[in-house]
Amino acid sequence: MSALLAWLLTNPTILAIAAGLVGAIGWGFSQRLAGARAERSKQADAEVAARDVADQVDNDVGALPADAVRKELKSWARD
Repeated sequence: MSALLAWLLTNPTILAIAAGLVGAIGWGFSQRLAGARAERSKQADAEVAARDVADQVDNDVGALPADAVRKELKSWARD
């Protein structure tokens, strides 16, 4: 068993293949993390845009006179 292990650890071809596999797996993990980071960034940008729209709506509603707000809300309320 130790002879087989010694042969595997001293064979440059086997070591190169193993290093390539480790490198490929490491690259795959880094790509996965980069994709997750990009998706979180995209979601954060979408949340900021949605918050901007919500703020604009709040400002528009706040700028309306009270009678206009009541009239607008009546159209949404059920009797």
